[in-house]
Amino acid sequence: MSVIEEIAFRQNLRLILLAVGVLAALIYGAFYCYRPQSLAKSIVKTIPLLAWAGAVAISFGAGTIVVALVLSAIGDLVLSRDGERPFLWGLAAFGLVHVAYTVHFWMLGGSAITASLLFPAIVALGLSTEIWLSPYTGTLRWIVRGYVVLICAMGVAALGLDMRVWAMIGAMGFILSDTILAMQLFRMKPNTGLHHLTSVAVWVFYAVGQFLIVAGVGWQTPLF
Repeated sequence: MSVIEEIAFRQNLRLILLAVGVLAALIYGAFYCYRPQSLAKSIVKTIPLLAWAGAVAISFGAGTIVVALVLSAIGDLVLSRDGERPFLWGLAAFGLVHVAYTVHFWMLGGSAITASLLFPAIVALGLSTEIWLSPYTGTLRWIVRGYVVLICAMGVAALGLDMRVWAMIGAMGFILSDTILAMQLFRMKPNTGLHHLTSVAVWVFYAVGQFLIVAGVGWQTPLF
């Protein structure tokens, strides 16, 4: 296989893996995200981020993004199971995801962050959790507080990506997904009619956000 043939093969495989991830994300959002835990649910939930990680890795993309996506897949797998221990492991995995994204975003941008109109909004969101979230988290209060700091740091770092708007939008979608999830876990009564709707919303903002981050900063040149 010549160098040109290898490049073409890798690019084609990248598109296939991206498409597989999108298809799995659609299937999970349509049929599984609001259902009780099952083996099928866990498998389908893990596919999108692993497929996108493969797409970035096979086409010489950013190693930091690959790490973040693999950690996201691990977090998705763990959080697809019920119980406090899986929740804590999932929270830890996604905390590391936000650290990886923060580092990557900061390396790419890091300028004009405080000039963004979204900067005070992200800070306000983080501070507001002391009113509507922290008092309801019980023994998990400090763990949740630490997670809030990490995701807000990721959002702030994304504000420096002024030339990579898709990734910036994706980071904001990620934050919105976590915000809705926090409300669902700690403020909503279990088994209410809103759980179906919020479960779909959490997945849509999360999956779309992650895909836009990959498209925007997964490679030196944005995907679109």
